Amino acid sequence: MGELAVRELPLFPLPDVVLFPQEVLPLHIFEPRYRMLLQTVMAEDRRFGVVRWDPKQKAMASIGCCAEIIHCQTQDDDRSNIVTMGQQRFRVLDIVREAPYRVGLVSWIEDAVPDSPEELQSLATSVNQALRDVVELTAKLVGKPAALPSDLPDLPRELSFWIGSHLGGPVADHQQALLELTDTGERLRQEFELLDQTRRQLAARTVLKDTFQPQ
Repeated sequence: MGELAVRELPLFPLPDVVLFPQEVLPLHIFEPRYRMLLQTVMAEDRRFGVVRWDPKQKAMASIGCCAEIIHCQTQDDDRSNIVTMGQQRFRVLDIVREAPYRVGLVSWIEDAVPDSPEELQSLATSVNQALRDVVELTAKLVGKPAALPSDLPDLPRELSFWIGSHLGGPVADHQQALLELTDTGERLRQEFELLDQTRRQLAARTVLKDTFQPQ
C-alpha cells in the first residue's frame, strides 16, 4: 500500500454502525467537533476512522474501518452532507487525543493470504447461492420481486465484506465480529451458517404459507 503501518487517524464513533471496506456510508455532519474534524481531514487526505460505538456498554470498538470522503457538500450554516467509502480496516492501539475530537494511533489490518484459493472460491460459491435463495424466498413470502445487484462482488474477500455490510436480520448482530476477522474463509463460513439458517426458516414459512393459502 505504500503507507506506514502505524499512523494517527481522527476517529468518528457511530452508535451501532459498522463500516466495511468498499461500502458507501453517507453522513450528516452537524456537531461542532465533527465539523472541525471534517475541516481537518478535507485539508489533508480526506480520511478518518469510523468505529462502532456500543450505546449499552458505553464503549468504542477496538477495530474500525477507514472512511475516505468522496463527496462533500457544506451548507450555509456549516453543516455538511458527506459521502464516504470504506477503505482498509484498522486496530486502535491508543487514543492520543480526546479534544476537540478523538484521535487514535492505529495500525492497518488485512485478511491473511488463503492456503487454498480454490477452496475459498468454492466456499464463496456456496455463500452466493445461499444468499440468492434467501432473497428469492423473502420475495416469495412478501409477494414482491427482489433482486441482488448486478455488481455483486465475485472475489471471496469482497463478497464476504458485502454480505457483512448489507444483510440485516441475524447477520446485523454479528457485523462487528465479522469485520474483525482476518480470515476470509472463516468470515464466509460464519456468513454461510447465518444465511443457511435463515434459508431454512424462510423455506419452512413458505411451505406454511402455501399450505394455508386460501384456494
